[in-house]
Amino acid sequence: MRPIRRTEHDARIEMMPLIDVIFLLLTFFIYAMVLMVRAEILPVPLESYVSGTPAEPRPSISITIGVDGNIYVNKTIVTLDTVVPTVSQVLESNPKAAIYLVVEDGEAVVDRGPLLTGTWDQLRQQGLEMFLVGAPKQKDVGENAP
Repeated sequence: MRPIRRTEHDARIEMMPLIDVIFLLLTFFIYAMVLMVRAEILPVPLESYVSGTPAEPRPSISITIGVDGNIYVNKTIVTLDTVVPTVSQVLESNPKAAIYLVVEDGEAVVDRGPLLTGTWDQLRQQGLEMFLVGAPKQKDVGENAP
């Protein structure tokens, strides 16, 4: 008589279907959390008043010191010597314009310190008020607040 041979297979756990199920569950729970968040906003009608006046935007002049070492008045490239005459020309058409002094963020190819101080000095000599534009400073944990 011939013996019947049975090959015994080792039990295996397939990982690919398991990973598919895990990602399906993860996707479901992320989507469920997104739907659970609600932005509750109360509808508040704005009142209108007889004495009210509409706000008018104030024109502005931006003086930008770029990373390339150029000085821009609005979008026009000027030299350090012609900053004041160019700003004066713009102020003639908009006398109430605010002047913003901006230093472009990034690594510069030239030292922009002398350009900044020279521009600031020339504009202050003419009696013009400027606003320096920058990002708020992050306070250190150990630093005491004033």
